[in-house]
Amino acid sequence: MPRTTLIRTLTVVVVGLLLIALFFFVGQRKRLFRESRTSLYTLVTITVVSPSETKAREAMDAAYDELERVGRLLNFYAPDSELSRINRNAGVAPVKVSTETLGVIQKAVDAAEETEGGFDVTVGPLVRLWDFKEKKVPSRESIDAVRGLIGFRHIVINVGASTVYLDKKGVQIDLGGIIKGYAADRAAAVLEEYGIRDGIVAVAGDIRLFGRQPDGRPWNIGIQHPRSADDDTALLATLHLDGGAISTSGDYQRYFFADGVRYHHLLNPKTGFPQDLCRSVTVVAPSAAATDAFATGIFILGPQKGIAALERLGMDGVIVDKDGAVLMTKGIRDKVKLVVAAP
Repeated sequence: MPRTTLIRTLTVVVVGLLLIALFFFVGQRKRLFRESRTSLYTLVTITVVSPSETKAREAMDAAYDELERVGRLLNFYAPDSELSRINRNAGVAPVKVSTETLGVIQKAVDAAEETEGGFDVTVGPLVRLWDFKEKKVPSRESIDAVRGLIGFRHIVINVGASTVYLDKKGVQIDLGGIIKGYAADRAAAVLEEYGIRDGIVAVAGDIRLFGRQPDGRPWNIGIQHPRSADDDTALLATLHLDGGAISTSGDYQRYFFADGVRYHHLLNPKTGFPQDLCRSVTVVAPSAAATDAFATGIFILGPQKGIAALERLGMDGVIVDKDGAVLMTKGIRDKVKLVVAAP
């Protein structure tokens, strides 16, 4: 074959291979897919990055199925859930439960220990006294009447026997303060099992994320301003994350005013009344189960003790105290960009 003919042939082959490679690259380009559904009695939004819409939808369907499974397992209201069996047998007998249920309850007890009881999954009887719809403050007598049923130390866990026992009749466990975060962790794990390497699971305000955006940048997460003049889109700060979880607890989420006093839903289990040391607490940690529980627990614990606890536990956080001052753990200061100062 003449040299010129050989060169033309090689050129055609190379160009052809480049076109095939370009076609393959375009066809495999990552795209963002997002879907919102109601699950666990709240709005859940799942975001995934994938070159295939079919694979993205299949993974998201499986993640939503996992959310429903967790909800059934740990549902406070379902009479056939393991949690309901524990509550029915309070003061009667230990209840054998699955390793998963035992693990979640153990996480809740650990969070209670680390926050001096600020996070407490037995606080339900107090919560139910407060009517935020009718804007009524319960009487001191009604609060005192149920305080004997409050306290995470009523929870007795036997890891070897895989049992949970509530040592006093009338004590109840409600995992509402940790289940959303735990479910987000599980949903994210399912997405990864389906081959998704980048995504976000947001169960209300509890967010579990992994990987990055389609263009390779970390996820940009906003922290809501706790005094935003009824504008729930106003931000206090933003930060970039490419893994882990973030949750925020704030006195602006559910509240009312009575006789000039602001009453919100974050109750101190020891007093029965809303804690007034913080406006909001944002926690960043490897798991959403941790951020969900500790955001509440640190809010009750207060800003100075809260920052110290987060530092000790290797977590990060942003706290707005009752006067509007912003405190941060050392590990997150360089990652947070304040949009406006908290008044």
